[in-house]
Amino acid sequence: MPIDHGNLFQAAASLVGVEALADAEVGERFRRLMASLTRFDHVVVFAYRGEQRPIDLYATFNEKEHELFVSLYQDGAYLLDPFYWNATAAGAGVFRMRELAPDRFFSSEYYRTYYGQTGLAEEIGFFVTLSGDVTIVLSLMRKEASGVFSASEFALLKQAEPLVAAIVRHFWAETGKRFDAARASRKRGHVDDSGPQRIWRDLNLTAREAAIIELVLQGHSSESIGLRLNIATGTVKVHRRNVYRKLGISSQIQLLSLYLETLPTTA
Repeated sequence: MPIDHGNLFQAAASLVGVEALADAEVGERFRRLMASLTRFDHVVVFAYRGEQRPIDLYATFNEKEHELFVSLYQDGAYLLDPFYWNATAAGAGVFRMRELAPDRFFSSEYYRTYYGQTGLAEEIGFFVTLSGDVTIVLSLMRKEASGVFSASEFALLKQAEPLVAAIVRHFWAETGKRFDAARASRKRGHVDDSGPQRIWRDLNLTAREAAIIELVLQGHSSESIGLRLNIATGTVKVHRRNVYRKLGISSQIQLLSLYLETLPTTA
């Protein structure tokens, strides 16, 4: 679609000279800015810090969609999301989901039982790093009926990255304090906030077994895991068999189910 210069300038002007805005207002002005450049069906903005529950800053979903894209995601699905892993690695920039996804992500049980339900054709994220190990990810989503973003659209979005990063750093610079407050609140309520590491301990897995199974759940093949951990593919397969036997399971869908059931409650 051609750039809507009128809306582009209006959206940019709405951000000039403004000291502070509520999350919804920042998100809405970002949405308007992006809408002047390209088509998309949804916007969602999450803040990440380590394994802590992501903070939802803005979303355009209806109530039913919000349950899938936000509530279930925050309840633990985020831990297997390629965007989450890139955010925690401080991978700043603009990325397509398929650029970050492991080699077996789109055939994984996580994709089949969760991500595939979203009905998305593609997701593009702006990753902006802040102080305190916080990364804000602003996602533009297209449903299957809308198709994927073209190469020229993606190139245009990459050109917009400096402006998006400046907006995030101006309005959401203090997001780390929210994570501190959320962690303190959970500790007062005696809620476990130790993420998957606690799960692996509870399931009596060794550090090596935990590392392998975590990568399996993310959608990595045995070959990919071997390359990442610098071990032979055959060794990876032996560890997988041992873990399945230890947990009394025989399939990846059982592994995913057990993992999700064991996640600590972080609400």
